[in-house]
Amino acid sequence: MTVINEKINLHSKGYTDIINITEEVAEIVAKHKVENAQVLVYVPGSTASITTIEYEPGLLKDLPEAFDKFAPMSHSYHHDETWHDGNGYAHVRASMIGNSESFPVINKELYLGTWQQIVLIDFDNKPRTRSVIVQIVY
Repeated sequence: MTVINEKINLHSKGYTDIINITEEVAEIVAKHKVENAQVLVYVPGSTASITTIEYEPGLLKDLPEAFDKFAPMSHSYHHDETWHDGNGYAHVRASMIGNSESFPVINKELYLGTWQQIVLIDFDNKPRTRSVIVQIVY
């Protein structure tokens, strides 16, 4: 078994910033010319997530509105009582979505649905520099 590790560094605005990283992940896969593999896309930290969406203007509004319903920023969180950092909502949102996804590589191509893009969502309450780990296993 071979394992390849790469990193994507990016800057986010925080506050449920949704960043399309599909192209960067696909470029890493293409660079290594693997025939068939699994690709893990992972963001370290407890206030950001990796998921997939159709990256289009309507969903870029719908998704943050949905997060505001189940973990509103204005709610009082016990985390904030402990740390006084105001980002309890970010921890709740990120833990509900998760910080990684796996994708197949088939015949040297990252295999995604027609309208499916890989996104990083940064929920924190400030801009951040994030590193996304892309691990290819074959």
